[in-house]
Amino acid sequence: MDVKGFTFSAVEAAIKKPGRKDLALIFSETPAAVAAVFTTNRVKAAPVLLDMERVKHGFCQAVVVNSGNANACTGQQGMEDARKTTRLVAEGLGIPDEATLVASTGVIGVPLPMERVRTAISPLIEGLEGGSLADVAAAIMTTDTFPKMEVRRGEAGGTAYTIAGIAKGAGMIMPNMATMLAFIVTDAAVDPAWLARVFRQANDASFNMISVDGDTSTNDTVLILANGAAGNATLKDGDPAADRFASLLNEVLLSLARQIVKDGEGATKFVSITVTGAVSVGEAKQAAMAVANSSLVKTAFFGQDANWGRILAAVGYSGAMVDPDRVDLLFDDVLMARGGIFAGGDAEARGSQVLRNKEFAVTVDLKLGEGRATVYTSDLSYDYVKINADYRT
Repeated sequence: MDVKGFTFSAVEAAIKKPGRKDLALIFSETPAAVAAVFTTNRVKAAPVLLDMERVKHGFCQAVVVNSGNANACTGQQGMEDARKTTRLVAEGLGIPDEATLVASTGVIGVPLPMERVRTAISPLIEGLEGGSLADVAAAIMTTDTFPKMEVRRGEAGGTAYTIAGIAKGAGMIMPNMATMLAFIVTDAAVDPAWLARVFRQANDASFNMISVDGDTSTNDTVLILANGAAGNATLKDGDPAADRFASLLNEVLLSLARQIVKDGEGATKFVSITVTGAVSVGEAKQAAMAVANSSLVKTAFFGQDANWGRILAAVGYSGAMVDPDRVDLLFDDVLMARGGIFAGGDAEARGSQVLRNKEFAVTVDLKLGEGRATVYTSDLSYDYVKINADYRT
């Protein structure tokens, strides 16, 4: 995942416990345009609050990330620790402090072990000579079982560029946003205002269309840095090459979002929930998200029980307009209900067979309009409870 003008590093700081790299750095050799989306949770971690102010400057050169500690609900000390972390990194790199962002993920309510962080900064910066984006992807994991990475390559006016992204997330996954961090880097030159708009659109179509357990974190951060090192003419609104860039960016974010769901804590199923025929796109998403967040539906998926009635019930209480006498429901291509009534025949057996697959689709056709939305979710298993029952130990 070589992206021109960017270097990467990860080291062990033993932030939660020793034995793995847990402090990472993304560095752009020149100031990069930056755009971001943050959690909508009213309880925001210190790094989120700091970054929300700094991205207003419109540029960034470094992002330092730790796992194992969220630096959330840590009061004024948490803000001072976030600022101290960026200051140490900025001084070591010789860049402005305001060009340095910070992100954290892990246990809430525990102060950062700042002496360990401080000690690790020098080797972190030295590691930029031989590090990789893959190192960062591994270092930011918490309950993740695999690092999440994606890359796309494009061309603008004969000049090649790269878009590469990494993410972490497995639990507390819910739109607006989830318990997740995602960092996208590109060497393409792009108009900052246009980048901010298309980045938010890409986020709405990807990270805001997934749910593992319906919880929203205090730390969610998605950042994109574009440093222009590829040397292309600046991409901006109305440029066909810019439209292609936006399409590739969508692909990167959607792939990362899908990987998060597939790695959902304790998950054994990856499920696409599509609601079509709604009166609007908004109501389609509303209904699909109700299905994706239903514990009864998700446990039925885990048990491979073709209990389609739970799905119709979730659609019914979602708040979306529904005429139960019109609704069709399918598991993959198996029609389970027509006009809100069980399809009969061998639908139960064939539907149960579909649910034995690791990946399958649920489609609900409301037959009321043109609204359509797809949400990605996972099942709810015994292991989800086990993982979260002792998360802090």
